[in-house]
Amino acid sequence: MSLKISLSSLLFFYFVFFISSHYKETDASMASKNGNVYIVYMGDNKNNNDMLLNSLLRRNKNALVYRYKNGFSGFAARLTDLEVRQLSEHPGVVSVFPDPMLQLHTTRSWDFLQYETSVLIYSQPRFNAPLLASKGSDTIIGILDTGIWPESESFRDTGMDLIPSRWKGKCMDGENFTSSDCNKKLIGARYYKDEDSDTKIQSARDQIGHGTHVASTAAGVSVENASYYGLANGAARGGSPTSHIAMYRVCFSDGCPGSAILAAFDDAIADGVDLLSLSLGASSAFTPDFSTDPIAIGAFHAVQKGITVLCSAGNDGPSPQSVVNVAPWIITIAATTIDRDLQSDVVLGNNKVIKGESINFSELGNSPKYPLISGVAAKTKSATEDEARNCYPDSIDAEKIKGKIVLCQHPDKSRYSMRAKLTVVKNGGGVGIIIINDKTRLVASNSGTFPMTVITTEDSAEILAYMNATENSVATILATKTVPTFKPAPTLAYFSARGPSAGLNNLLKPDIAAPGVNILAAWIANDKSGETTPEGKEPPEFNLLSGTSMACPHAAGIAANIKSQNPTWSPAAIRSSMITTAIQTNNLKQPITTQTGEDATPYDFGAGEVSPTGGIQPGLVYDIDPTDYLQFLCYYGYDTSTIKLIAAQLPSGFSCPKNSSADMISNINYPSIAVSINATTGPVTVKRTVTNVDNDEATIYTVLIDKPAGLEVNVSPNQLKFTADANKLSYEVTFSPPSSVKGNMFGAVTWTNNKYKVRSPFVVSLNGV
Repeated sequence: MSLKISLSSLLFFYFVFFISSHYKETDASMASKNGNVYIVYMGDNKNNNDMLLNSLLRRNKNALVYRYKNGFSGFAARLTDLEVRQLSEHPGVVSVFPDPMLQLHTTRSWDFLQYETSVLIYSQPRFNAPLLASKGSDTIIGILDTGIWPESESFRDTGMDLIPSRWKGKCMDGENFTSSDCNKKLIGARYYKDEDSDTKIQSARDQIGHGTHVASTAAGVSVENASYYGLANGAARGGSPTSHIAMYRVCFSDGCPGSAILAAFDDAIADGVDLLSLSLGASSAFTPDFSTDPIAIGAFHAVQKGITVLCSAGNDGPSPQSVVNVAPWIITIAATTIDRDLQSDVVLGNNKVIKGESINFSELGNSPKYPLISGVAAKTKSATEDEARNCYPDSIDAEKIKGKIVLCQHPDKSRYSMRAKLTVVKNGGGVGIIIINDKTRLVASNSGTFPMTVITTEDSAEILAYMNATENSVATILATKTVPTFKPAPTLAYFSARGPSAGLNNLLKPDIAAPGVNILAAWIANDKSGETTPEGKEPPEFNLLSGTSMACPHAAGIAANIKSQNPTWSPAAIRSSMITTAIQTNNLKQPITTQTGEDATPYDFGAGEVSPTGGIQPGLVYDIDPTDYLQFLCYYGYDTSTIKLIAAQLPSGFSCPKNSSADMISNINYPSIAVSINATTGPVTVKRTVTNVDNDEATIYTVLIDKPAGLEVNVSPNQLKFTADANKLSYEVTFSPPSSVKGNMFGAVTWTNNKYKVRSPFVVSLNGV
């Protein structure tokens, strides 16, 4: 049995830089993409680790790549096929698998989140909750990514608290990076060698920018007048500006080796981080098992040690079953837009203005004087009309587009990227390009100084009507401007991966959504690539990126604030507080939608948009004992002997139920509910337990049920009466489906005491569909 636990590819070309998505073969006979490196995972079984490793090194002293000994046991090594088979059969080994190459999931957002929480959802800020936690946080956020640019203003340590005494990590010396580059903000920086990578720099210094961007989003200090060459101007700050940062550089230009990711997890557990944020992984097209996915393995052991782990949901949306990082011990983050539009308009010769989206520094001017032509009107003799309409390479006659603005279609499954089509027009002598695509309209593509904008199909009809009615049609493309208070916002980003989890209908993923579109954050100071630094300009100090990569650190910053205010809470309690206080309403006071205008469902955004402050005081939490995750592994299909290897410290007498099944996963004490009902099973009942975490020990909560027509939902009891002696109470929910309906039905169970609203979304999958 396998599960989609890997992560998604970087983004598309317009999210700053492109890395092709790929994943290692999982068959033990196949060579790993990282040479012939294999990961030997031994769970918590430390007894046989030294013996196996010493035996291996006696045969080949250069075989070892990494050794895992802090949070879990095992090693990564260069192995022959025979050694792979022998180790796989060893009784102390959970799994042996090729080293996978995972990929990255790649300001105003915090102001917008606060506005959503305090204005739209409540008549006043949540009871006793600060607008943004700003003082008293000694939380340590560990980030696994491409490294960090320590000189960025976002990582100043002015006014920062002292480094917590529990911190055991270090700041590694490396190329162009020394321990003096760390401070009270950036307290740790490690890097992991990858001799097979194209990147030769062995250092924690970021050469790509992704890690710097996510680190400043999670915990950067406030920097006034930040912008991307004047766009999105304002104060850029992280979600938890008083938290400390520990960077673990595990990614290179060609990806993120699983062996390095596991080494970083192992170090981070020993170093003393409170949270770990990962915006990386493989494509949703691949489904490694829990025991062969480095992120699922590392996160499991981190959570067992009390460390909260948050991961991006992936960028393979809007396809269903594309969500990744679906292990129940991981907080999985989807991406939404904010109320800032990066608008590049098209002005037609009849003075009509068509709103478009892009990042460009066009110098065409405001006057519509440049001839317009469609791709199909400029086709070469050898090209088909469809190829020319889509502006494919070798389909456009350069003589026909010289000095003109070209209108190009860009279907969702285009054979070529928008960057490739821009290159076709630019190399052919065109002066600008208008691209038609509905989904990317709200995600700004960066074309530098070349005039480019993206418009919707609906707006393209007006341009085509003008061109057909005018013999000498002309237009211009305006340079990008920032449009504030854009509505509706948030909407779910089209690229954000969707549920349900493949093969796991009884666990709702993603968990929650956070801003991930056109996010301004710190950048590396030596980036002279044409996709980031326009011609003739110095590299930017801040950059605008989109992706679930950007959503994950937003959630991590919020989780850090919750942890700082509630230091004894478990990772499950922190996740619960974020889920039950989420927002489902946009700035039009209407339900949050997808970019196609349909109401978003829990399969799109989990519980909704994360609240920056509501989780600090949620009223009730759904806690999970770490050993409950072992029961999940039973329900998922692992046997007792394998689980004993994964987690050495088992409850006395632990064993998997004889009747373990996937349906039993619905009863894990998760803050959301997912059940599968077949026509023959009838009603299904699940149990949940909530803990009162408010100072008011004596309080009564009453249930509210939001359910779709035709679905019967009963909650028993309908009141929860907490006292000083009873701060933990249970209830049951029974779902009775209609007899003739198939598909998915969504709703919520909310407990309220007129001070707090504790909302749990649910999804009922009828007939397993």
